[in-house]
Amino acid sequence: MPSGYRLRSRYVAATAHLVAANKPACTANVVIDEATGQSLEYRHFSRGPDKEIWIQALANDLGRLAQGIGARMPTGTNTIFFIPRSDVPPDRVVTYGRLVSTIRPTKAEKNRVRVTVGGDKLPFPGNTTTQCASLTTTKCLINSSLSTCNAKFVTLDIKNFYYNTPMDRFEYMKLPLSLIPEEVILQYNLRNIASSGMVYMEIRKGMPGLKQAGKIANNRLALHLASFGYFPVPRTPALWRQESKPITFSLVVDDFGVKYVGKDNADHLIQALKKMFTISIDWDGELFLGLTLKWDYDKRICDVSMPNYVNNALHKFQHDPPLRSQDAPHTWNKPVYGAAVQYATNDSPSSTLESKAVNRVQQIVGTFLYYALAVDSTMLVALSAIGSEQSHATQQTLDDTTWLLDYAASHRDATIRYHASNMILHLHSDGSHLSETRARSRAGGHHFLSDLSADPSKPPLVPPEDNGAVHTLCKILKSIMASAAETEIASTFENGQAAVPIRTALIEMGHPQPATPMQVDNSTAVGFANNTIKQKRSKAIDMRFYWIQDRTLQKQFLVYWQPGSTNLGDYHTKHHSQPHHRAMRPTFLHPTERLANAVISHILRGCVISPVRTQARPGPIQSQNAV
Repeated sequence: MPSGYRLRSRYVAATAHLVAANKPACTANVVIDEATGQSLEYRHFSRGPDKEIWIQALANDLGRLAQGIGARMPTGTNTIFFIPRSDVPPDRVVTYGRLVSTIRPTKAEKNRVRVTVGGDKLPFPGNTTTQCASLTTTKCLINSSLSTCNAKFVTLDIKNFYYNTPMDRFEYMKLPLSLIPEEVILQYNLRNIASSGMVYMEIRKGMPGLKQAGKIANNRLALHLASFGYFPVPRTPALWRQESKPITFSLVVDDFGVKYVGKDNADHLIQALKKMFTISIDWDGELFLGLTLKWDYDKRICDVSMPNYVNNALHKFQHDPPLRSQDAPHTWNKPVYGAAVQYATNDSPSSTLESKAVNRVQQIVGTFLYYALAVDSTMLVALSAIGSEQSHATQQTLDDTTWLLDYAASHRDATIRYHASNMILHLHSDGSHLSETRARSRAGGHHFLSDLSADPSKPPLVPPEDNGAVHTLCKILKSIMASAAETEIASTFENGQAAVPIRTALIEMGHPQPATPMQVDNSTAVGFANNTIKQKRSKAIDMRFYWIQDRTLQKQFLVYWQPGSTNLGDYHTKHHSQPHHRAMRPTFLHPTERLANAVISHILRGCVISPVRTQARPGPIQSQNAV
């Protein structure tokens, strides 16, 4: 057997061991083919060795939606009614139904098939917009839970949130008769009403897939919570408070991330929800929005991660790990020492990809973008560059995507650690001039919560202690910048625009904000923001960049200079080399992941290592009146 094959086998075995050790127990899993990594559908299961289990699962869901199924489910929810084709109004569109199969290990019904509606084919004349809390809002709430005296975090989930919501306008759907279980066909006499091999249904209540389902379910929830004194705050989407109790929560569809002081206050919300819904409660607050939260209230720290996300993504795309660790998420150019500006290279001639390969690139970008925004910001530069090329991807784009997958395989399960602070927003802003192809520049920023400086009206004399990022800015500027100074000014503008809603959310959570300190490493940009320079050529810069000057005048920002070597925004503006990534990764991510990577590395070398100890710093705690 070749030595390279044995080496890779040992690597995969080591990875599998780590996956098994870290796999969360409470998950809803799409069924994946072990050989191909592709998601399996109901049509596969209905012909497989466990077909009886899956067929009954579909019968259960149809009975639940309709008027029951057999003796095991005497009644249903009256969400759908089977009708003949002639009962469909002639002016209405009939859409398709989709069957979504999942395995839910912790549920009584482990194999679950849900019937969902193909809402993309249905026109709806009303408003369908529903507000959801952002990842940034959720991260701020996690920090608030750590930084408020006696506060804790609990997660709640409403079961069947989209169901049982009455609709004024009925919708219509069809399913092939061949997919419907025989016991459903017999109970509802479907062969007599089927038309051209299709069974038609009238939808009278909310169902997943309908455009309006989220809106009407959310409206129903809001009216119910209002009677118990809960209200959404004015300016931060999906952030809620109670009029007299120290409780704040972010809402994403039917998932609640709740910060509370005193268990009786959390019980007030729980009992309010139970009066209308069936809910599940996680008092440990360990799972929210796909994030795994590990709380240590004694040390006032929280580790945020997404275990197995990268492993599952690599399996989905059938990407084998590299034989050598890849420490950079992208290619890089050798720096030109002594040059004031490091310019990007020209586009290399490369063949355009076929549509199937373009779709693969787009899937990879979409899959890893949420992971990068949630926990691993070190991928953002690579994803931004690939994403800007994905609609007209070339072979070079595909190679860059493969490089990113190698990096993900080498650095799995990233973790952000948050610690208690005074909840003051700080940010580092930086820009790189002409660092992208086609004369484009890039803006970057690192937004984190730390302590209040001795004199909030002046630049910090001591650099604020870093914390896990609540937001990372990494974007290619649309306009062509005329100079490095203009790029830096554009970056302050972009970071300021991103920081304003974060400031607002923090204030609405009960954490007043002074002028937000913004560290910049370009003196011209600082002079421009503070209006302390006499403009000459800079008069030609984009008019919108004067926004940062106005907001600084209004005392929303305190823009000050510090050397570039201390600016954490710089990391997200350039294609750095591997040594730089190795040096900087522990700055943005909690270094406990080094143990997992070290285990893999040493197993590859046939070595044994000892566990690494890390110590967290307890931060200052805010008083309860800040809730």
